[in-house]
Amino acid sequence: MADEKTKPKIEVKEQPKPEEKKVEETKIEAKPEAKPEVKKETLKVVKKDEAIALGRNLHASMKQCKYICKFIKKKSIDEAIAYLENVAKKKKLIPFKGEIPHRHAEGIMSGRYPVNASKLMINILKGLKGNVLANQMDLDKAKIYYASASWASRPSKKGGGRFKRTNVILKAKEVPIKVDSKTS
Repeated sequence: MADEKTKPKIEVKEQPKPEEKKVEETKIEAKPEAKPEVKKETLKVVKKDEAIALGRNLHASMKQCKYICKFIKKKSIDEAIAYLENVAKKKKLIPFKGEIPHRHAEGIMSGRYPVNASKLMINILKGLKGNVLANQMDLDKAKIYYASASWASRPSKKGGGRFKRTNVILKAKEVPIKVDSKTS
């Protein structure tokens, strides 16, 4: 018991508990307001009159792209794709001007087979075809009315790179098909 007397007594005082705040639940009732009824209209897709396809920074000769653009102008998209596929296979040629060897083709004095540029142009024409369909235009009536090739910015020359760059813009528009009155 002596030990008990020498030990200091530690008194633990209980702290009074803070009063619990009574949380009153209040229900807020939303009054139904008279909202004007909004009619959900179906989205109207506006039919556009032209479709555009762009080819940016193509690795192709500007001269070849220029002659291809000149050749496919005023043709239908499917007709241009079919012809350029034959050019890529070296069965048909694109007419060129200048000191270029003569080729044996109907109505063409001289020409070449721009295979690389033709493959790139086929991809752009397929994109144009998709844009024609997306714009709800008639694919049979759509003709390429604008085709242009221009210089693109060239990368700096560091060993072994490809430096030719061309931008191409193709536009198609619906053209009414002429009906001969003699055949009717």
